[in-house]
Amino acid sequence: MRVSLLCGLLVAGLLAGCRQDAATAPLTRVRVVTAELSDFAPELTLTGVIAARVQSEVSFRVGGKIRERLANVGDHVKADQVLARLDPDEQQAEVQAMQAGVRSAEATLRQATLAFDRQKNLLTTGNTTRREHDQAEASFRSAQAQLEQARAQLAQATDQLAYTELHAGADGIVVAQMAEAGQVVAQAQPVFGLAHDGGRDAVFNVHEWALANTATDAPITVSLLRDPAVRTAATVRLVSPAVDANSMTVQVKLALAETPPAMTLGSLVNGTAPVRPRKAFLLPWSALFEQAGKPAVWLVDRSNTTVSLRPVAIDRFTRDSIAVTGLDSGQTVVTAGSQTLRPGQRVEIATERKP
Repeated sequence: MRVSLLCGLLVAGLLAGCRQDAATAPLTRVRVVTAELSDFAPELTLTGVIAARVQSEVSFRVGGKIRERLANVGDHVKADQVLARLDPDEQQAEVQAMQAGVRSAEATLRQATLAFDRQKNLLTTGNTTRREHDQAEASFRSAQAQLEQARAQLAQATDQLAYTELHAGADGIVVAQMAEAGQVVAQAQPVFGLAHDGGRDAVFNVHEWALANTATDAPITVSLLRDPAVRTAATVRLVSPAVDANSMTVQVKLALAETPPAMTLGSLVNGTAPVRPRKAFLLPWSALFEQAGKPAVWLVDRSNTTVSLRPVAIDRFTRDSIAVTGLDSGQTVVTAGSQTLRPGQRVEIATERKP
């Protein structure tokens, strides 16, 4: 009996001591911010490449075997500069044949002219018939037409010979080479890619969400990736009407107002534009927690300083903060000290910071 009483007194004493320790235990200290709905308009930055506004493929107008190639990728060429030549033997033989045809037609025309002049003189003296005169005139007209045809064929053959030389056609930079000396190419087969001198574009592959939510009506800042101090303004010049099936992006071309010398063709650049403003709660990264694999934040009830978890939806990430929805204005959000919290736990609020 005495043992039972003694044990009961001992247990009661231990429980009282535990309640006293719990009452006097220090509270977890946390830092908090007050959630305030604000206009959120971050900047969106994408990486693109500098490209020529006008770029064309240069090809021979006749087929043949390339005898020599005179330009390389990266060369700056002039409009009348020869880039490559074909073997011209076939075209030269055709020109010589057409020249012989012209000489033959000229000789035929001279004979027909003399015969027609003689018939005209005889007709005036009455020593020939109208029929013979008309035949001589017809032969003369036919010889004239044959000479014109021969000269036209010679001009065409001369053009074909000239087409064995490939000219640039415009001032620019060779950006691609698709054939080598000794290779047989067909008519209109691309041999070089030429980026014309003049305006330059910054080309970006943009997701549809970014395209729909970015303010593209204002000038966009384009800066060189390797040296952000090199920058210029640009405006949207062309938006592709189709979505790329592989990347699920839309190609957007920005026309550069000025092209700094450092922004050469193929240079990587960043394009920065503001996102259309929207309402959101801006919180520091440290406020983000997880509940069942989904984002959440700890809220503090000011009336009793207890905490609870609130699921949120993340709208955007920035370098220093996150934009979330799912809160109410004026709620107190824990930003530091949340590692050991549990629902319903009382906490001590440190000096409150502004978001």
